[in-house]
Amino acid sequence: MSATLASLIVLATVAAMEFVAWSSHKYVMHGFGWAWHRDHHEPHDKMLEKNDLFALVGAAMSISMFALGSPLVLGESAWAPATWIGLGILVYGVIYTLIHDGLVHQRYFRWVPKRGYAKRLVQAHRLHHATIGKEGGVSFGFVVARDPAVLKRELREQRKAGIAVLREAVED
Repeated sequence: MSATLASLIVLATVAAMEFVAWSSHKYVMHGFGWAWHRDHHEPHDKMLEKNDLFALVGAAMSISMFALGSPLVLGESAWAPATWIGLGILVYGVIYTLIHDGLVHQRYFRWVPKRGYAKRLVQAHRLHHATIGKEGGVSFGFVVARDPAVLKRELREQRKAGIAVLREAVED
């Protein structure tokens, strides 16, 4: 496999992982996986959250793809593109960790962006945390952030429709 094709597979996987993350966040974490995700939405002073178990799911996906692509594991049955898909999942995991856990929730470093896309990412995710409970909500992605003004409007509409309960700061 050429280096160009391998690079394209990695980049396509990283891009696809934002959709995987968005849909699993909206339908799994805010659905049947709420028992793991709930503590991420509640104030606490713990170093780790049950929500961190989802990182192990992502790691298992990456490791599985590396194994499927490895001749050491599967011999001649190995599927070479799987190695590069595994790498794309790993790269997305690193991006997620730096942006979501690092920048947005400041678990690893303290920096509050004052402008640009980094500020938009932080605002969008804080608006995601503006709801109380698992119902409703906006901005389920982690790398793609929509306009915060649009997200606020959507939250207000959800509140009026009885879909979401908002924290006081957003109710204004």
